[in-house]
Amino acid sequence: MTGREWIVDAYGCAADALKDREKLDKLFERVVHVLQLHPVSPAQWHLFPETGGLTGYLILEESHLCCHTFPEYGSLCLNLFCCKPRPEFNFVLLLTREFGASHVRVRRLDRPYGTPPQEAA
Repeated sequence: MTGREWIVDAYGCAADALKDREKLDKLFERVVHVLQLHPVSPAQWHLFPETGGLTGYLILEESHLCCHTFPEYGSLCLNLFCCKPRPEFNFVLLLTREFGASHVRVRRLDRPYGTPPQEAA
């Protein structure tokens, strides 16, 4: 059994979009819908008044989805961990279209359970 984690960094985003909680809620809803995830409670959000940035966290039956926005830098950081493998998701298209990202970096980690993997020497 292997879980999967995505670490996503989006750069060059529109500052106003990164301050828009409704837009961020829709981002979470889209990821949940497409990947058939199961929230256990509504997303929790914290607003940073100095910058307008937001941190959001959604607990899932499968694990968690969280994001941090930095309007002052035009960046969004997203993390999704699923305890069961899920299909690939086009984070690049979504973040480019919805947040105006000029560059999106997606890293995917497979996280095996049980016996640790053999490390390269």
